[in-house]
Amino acid sequence: MKEIKCVCGHVNPNGTVLCESCGRALTEEAKNEKLHDMRYEGSARRSQTYSKSIIDKIWNFFSSVKVGVWLIVLTLVASALGTVLPQEEYIPGGRPPEEFYGDVYGFLGDLYYTLGFHDLYSSWWYLLLVASIGVSLVICSLDRVIPLHRALKNQRVDRHEGFLKRQRFYGKTEASSLEPTAMDDVKKRLSDKKYKIREKDGSILAEKNRFSRWGPYVNHIGLIIFLIGGMLRFVPGMYLNETIWIREGETRAVPGTDNEYFIKNENFIMETYDKEKDKEVFSEAIEKNGDVAKNFQTDVVLYKESGERLPGQEVERSEEKKESIRVNHPLKFGNYAVYQTSYKLDELTSMSFTLDKKDTGDQHGAFTVNLMDPEEEYDLDDGYKVKLKGYYPDFSGFDKKGEPQTASPLPNNPAFLFELFSPEKPDGEVAFIGIQKNLEPLGENEYKLSFAGIDSRDISALTFSKDLTLWILAVGGAIFMIGVIQGAYWHHRRIWLRKSEDGIIVAGHTNKNWHGLKHEISHILDGTGIGEPEDQQESKEARGKKDVDNNGRMEQ
Repeated sequence: MKEIKCVCGHVNPNGTVLCESCGRALTEEAKNEKLHDMRYEGSARRSQTYSKSIIDKIWNFFSSVKVGVWLIVLTLVASALGTVLPQEEYIPGGRPPEEFYGDVYGFLGDLYYTLGFHDLYSSWWYLLLVASIGVSLVICSLDRVIPLHRALKNQRVDRHEGFLKRQRFYGKTEASSLEPTAMDDVKKRLSDKKYKIREKDGSILAEKNRFSRWGPYVNHIGLIIFLIGGMLRFVPGMYLNETIWIREGETRAVPGTDNEYFIKNENFIMETYDKEKDKEVFSEAIEKNGDVAKNFQTDVVLYKESGERLPGQEVERSEEKKESIRVNHPLKFGNYAVYQTSYKLDELTSMSFTLDKKDTGDQHGAFTVNLMDPEEEYDLDDGYKVKLKGYYPDFSGFDKKGEPQTASPLPNNPAFLFELFSPEKPDGEVAFIGIQKNLEPLGENEYKLSFAGIDSRDISALTFSKDLTLWILAVGGAIFMIGVIQGAYWHHRRIWLRKSEDGIIVAGHTNKNWHGLKHEISHILDGTGIGEPEDQQESKEARGKKDVDNNGRMEQ
């Protein structure tokens, strides 16, 4: 594309509306304006200049503020929809998500799972939305900040008279009314007001707080850094927030450590408020809800593996820490923190049965079923044995075909389908056993199973947290706030004084707070003989209002 050479000799990029140097209008539209649009100093923006190649079209799409706003709105809507149903990590009982959402929420649940809302914040399309916001911020900033910087850097002191006439503040004073020391007084007062002054051939450009123009772009930098920090959370090893249920006596690998660290639940302690001792404060709550937790904690041991892992060989584990984890008192090691988040009391671990003959009541052996890892066969000697044909840890009933169903893999309501073998019944008898259930689905049996006892233990929910992105988020947030302050509390102000053949032209421009600039110009020009410039926008509005009033009177 061809560059545009102004009459003043400055070469402007294609698409420039106002000459970067002298301010002359370079287009017919700009020449016909009453007031110049000074948002980007009339500089050439790439998105408004090039539109032929695919790169141009992509650039133009993301440089649009409307597109950026819509991307933010879509992301916010998607984030809100992600809270309608529980996310995958909060599914109770560890049920598979493809089953849970349809079973519990019906068609809505199936649709929720199909669209990927069950794991929203890790889904590819949600990450694409966040990345698109980042791309939009980068392109929007580059599309505006580069030409704006070039235009402000190239501006001349003696701007063209047509440029000054189309500023909002404009005025002209005849030379005969000027004080001899007028310009010197003006320069001193401008200096007192912290203006940076440039002079050329008796003309003055006074400018201050130019840095405030970069406030919005500093905001963008902060947001981009913040988004980068947010997306880094999906990089393995940068972020972890995972909850595991660990039973008393159980040892589990610490998530995210590649089996380097292990944690053992040695004991779970639950303390409740005493109804008598604490009756003044908690008696009503105890009567209404039963026991009220005073403290619950998990006594843990943290182990670290050392040495090389070889197949079939145990790796030595050394004790790193021994600590009690309570609410708001986590176990910390390395970049990890382990929090106590929940608990479950008295989870069934095993159930014991005896094999009895119905008519005599004689017992022919006993056996115990480990509910976490049941055996397939239990030998009771003397020709008696029991085979496990089906295990339903969380029995929820029978389906239409009469098949037993389980709601979850946790032993909340265990039920069993056994086959009983005895010398009298070598082909076996079938019995379905559960809590308060003892069914004989294939007819009456000669032998039955009787409950002999249960064992239970407490479970603790520990949340393992690791976040290496916090400092990035903090830096992004701090830079964003710097941009907010930079753009909100300072304003870019410029005052031009240009000598003409018959007097002095005064023009002024600011990006914010026009009333403040008007007051400042009034103070600077007071007593110098140079007249205050007129606010052309207010004058235009006043004239328009007057015309409307006059038309109204004429109609009457």
